[in-house]
Amino acid sequence: MSIVLPELPTAVTVPEVMAALRFSRSKVYDLIRSGTLPSFTEGRARRIPLDALRTYINNKLEEAA
Repeated sequence: MSIVLPELPTAVTVPEVMAALRFSRSKVYDLIRSGTLPSFTEGRARRIPLDALRTYINNKLEEAA
């Protein structure tokens, strides 16, 4: 018997980023507007690539070190 894990998304929503980082909606949009957190839109849906979120977190960890 093998365990099947759900496929991870390649991009997440603003509310998912808010929950992951424990940031407010306005803070996430400030990061997006400043270009610190790259994102894209498709229609009205804004998405943040997981790689961009990981890069943001890694950069913050390096700054703190």
